[in-house]
Amino acid sequence: MIFAIEEINLSKTLLPSITLGYEIYDDCSVTAIASKAALALVNGEQELIEYPECKGSSNVAAIIGCDISTSSMAAARTVGAFGIPMVSHFSTCPCLSDKQEYPTFFRTIPSDKDQSKLLAELVKTFDWNWIGTIRSNTDYGNFAMRTFIEEAQKVGVCIAYSESFYRTDPAEKISKVVQVMKEATTKVVIGFVHSGDMRVLIREIVRQNVTGIQWIGSEGWLTEDILPPEDRARFLIGAIGLTTPWTEIAGLRDYLLKIHPSKFPDSTFVKIFWETLFSCSLTTDTTKTRKSAFQVQPCTGNEHLDGLENGYLPAMMDGSSYRVYKAVYAVAHALDDMLACEEGNGPFMNNTCAHISSFEPWQLLHYLHAINFTANTGEIVYFDENGDPVPAYDLINLQMNLEGSLEIAKIGYYEGSAPEGQELILNIGDIVWSSTGKQIPHVICSEPCPVGTRKVSRKGQPICCFDCAECADGEISNSTDSTDCMKCPLDYLSNQQKNRCVPKKIEFLSFQEVLGFVLVALAFVGVCLALGTAGVFFRYRKTPIVRANNSELSFLLLFALTLCFLCSLTFIGKPTGWSCMLRRTAFGIVFVLCISCILGKTVLVVIAFKATLPNNNLMKWFGPMQQRLGVFGLTFLQGLICTIWLIVSPPYPVKNMTYYRDIIILECDVGSLKAFYLVSSYIGFLSTVCFLLAFLSRKLPDNFNDAKYITFSMLIFCAVWITFIPVYVSSPGKYMVAVEVFAIWASSFGLLVCIFAPKCYIILLKPENNTKKTVMGKGTLLRPFAAEGAPQQDTFGVQMKTNVQQRAATMLIGGWGEVTHDAVTTGKLGFASKVDCAFTPGWHLYDSRVKKHLYISVSWY
Repeated sequence: MIFAIEEINLSKTLLPSITLGYEIYDDCSVTAIASKAALALVNGEQELIEYPECKGSSNVAAIIGCDISTSSMAAARTVGAFGIPMVSHFSTCPCLSDKQEYPTFFRTIPSDKDQSKLLAELVKTFDWNWIGTIRSNTDYGNFAMRTFIEEAQKVGVCIAYSESFYRTDPAEKISKVVQVMKEATTKVVIGFVHSGDMRVLIREIVRQNVTGIQWIGSEGWLTEDILPPEDRARFLIGAIGLTTPWTEIAGLRDYLLKIHPSKFPDSTFVKIFWETLFSCSLTTDTTKTRKSAFQVQPCTGNEHLDGLENGYLPAMMDGSSYRVYKAVYAVAHALDDMLACEEGNGPFMNNTCAHISSFEPWQLLHYLHAINFTANTGEIVYFDENGDPVPAYDLINLQMNLEGSLEIAKIGYYEGSAPEGQELILNIGDIVWSSTGKQIPHVICSEPCPVGTRKVSRKGQPICCFDCAECADGEISNSTDSTDCMKCPLDYLSNQQKNRCVPKKIEFLSFQEVLGFVLVALAFVGVCLALGTAGVFFRYRKTPIVRANNSELSFLLLFALTLCFLCSLTFIGKPTGWSCMLRRTAFGIVFVLCISCILGKTVLVVIAFKATLPNNNLMKWFGPMQQRLGVFGLTFLQGLICTIWLIVSPPYPVKNMTYYRDIIILECDVGSLKAFYLVSSYIGFLSTVCFLLAFLSRKLPDNFNDAKYITFSMLIFCAVWITFIPVYVSSPGKYMVAVEVFAIWASSFGLLVCIFAPKCYIILLKPENNTKKTVMGKGTLLRPFAAEGAPQQDTFGVQMKTNVQQRAATMLIGGWGEVTHDAVTTGKLGFASKVDCAFTPGWHLYDSRVKKHLYISVSWY
């Protein structure tokens, strides 16, 4: 400070003809003393000044200091009320940037807010997320550490522990702090500590022999000599921290080399400087010397400063000294700007200027806010709106030199005025670490979660401590340390590593696969058999067995069965809108057509055998035309239901993703459940009616008895579909469709085989049985007899070999003739006894086409 003031006083460009004076107080880093010193400067007695033009000016234009933030806060509150500017070179507490509370405070050292942000960024650069913190229990330590923790948490750094202490705390408190550091799971410690506090802490660390700590130090203590060289090299090697840039000041070393106690006999500063530099004592009181704990030889006065190189005689000025230098020059430039003010263009009321011989402190404060000058070192100096400078730091590392002692090595720098993203320059390869040499320590609470997993916080621990849980099925994480897993789209699933979504396998009953090919082949076999059967019936359509089975209904039934087999093909292949609608409606309509034909044949048999009374005309209501209308009506009703179904809510293709995790099942949704149940119920109702009617007629005579075959075929049909329901529900995916196709195929084969196989067998393999005599019931023709009172005509009786009681029998009409009474009335055969039957008196057999009487065989149904 003295060097800077003398340099300014000798300058011919800065404050020419103005001489600056100074007073220096030692606040002893004690708040009370700092406040007292500030009051002494403000309220001190007016000195006698030789120059009249200086009379009336304030004793103090500005205050340079204090060093400790707590002392600066006390002093700034004291002088702030008087508007006296105060420029600190070492107080870094962010709280001092509050212009409401400290309106006259400035500083040439960056705020700890900037230092805290930089330290947090430095920790993140090394990929550390689990650190401990130590701070002085002062405004400096508390405010700085609070800011650091906030900035560290923003970049994902967690605090393992945070301890505070003060150098006057009991030894137990200091020991407990060191014990916490010793037992912690992290060896990286951030220290916002005063040099005096750090000196106390490091002694306890040495006592407990806690080595391997990677210190990250604040600007407040890292460059201080707080330990003897041998302990410093052991316990502080690898420490990293910040310091304001060292700067070479021209003429400073030469100025210091001229210092000698004889030139400044009353200077306390020179006395301390000389005694510390040469480890001698300038005190002449031998009694006082003997009482000292260490005997120090007296100084001879012949000591020379030439050739010495240490912290007191630097080739370059350290950061704190340079900041004092800048602070003095800042005040000087503010005074120079005040001196250069032109009356009428001034910044104050009515454009007036402040006169340097009689100005108020608040007027100097105005100019101090506005300074912007280039220092002798080339640095541009100015203050922001909070009175803070642009942050600039050197990053340093304590490394071992060849002599075995620690030296400060520059490993990078931070320039706050640089473009965004380019402020920090760090040479990581030049760093020496406390315990790992050139390798960056691995300091994390939990290992990063790999891809495919997510972080799960541990209860009661910071977010940096977590476990890794594998993503659930259908979820992925494609980056490390994911906090959550992302869900795959519905059509995708996660791969085995859970780091990528892959398309799900599409499943449907395909024509290309073996199961689909087999079902198609079976369907075509059924079509061929149905067409083959139709061909046989057409070829032998004039034979008795074909004509006796109502050939028209038989051909229609074969056509329906062919459609049933073909209908199964619509269930195979990729479901589409058209195929879904076709498979359901085609199935419902063709099966109703098939059952309607069988129902027609069954009703025909039942009516024929139940019409036992003479003159019964029931048969005329179920002739060929009525049979056709019955089949059409039943089928039309099903078609109407299906049409309404397609209009209101038709079946449609859907993707079933619920049954399998990794497979999408393409299937058809029925659309309207009511319509589906109605169509299915209608088929079931017709099948049940047909089965019951056939069952009631199953015990009619053997020859030409279709009821027996219909009963068996309907029994198979109903058994297949009743069995189908539970199998269908329990079958997954394409197998569910395959079960439905198989049910269609099996029921169709059951109807085809049971109804037509016996007849084809007789037609093709037993043609000798395909005769009228075989088709008709076997009976013995008795002699004609005449009933009492009846005319003698060709009346005869028939004795049956079958013992049938009270059963209906109809004489086969077909193309052979008709039973008439007076050539008009159809006759019925009645039973007279258990074994004998005869035509009722007055009945006779007459063929109207050949105009003669016939002998007729009786056919039993």
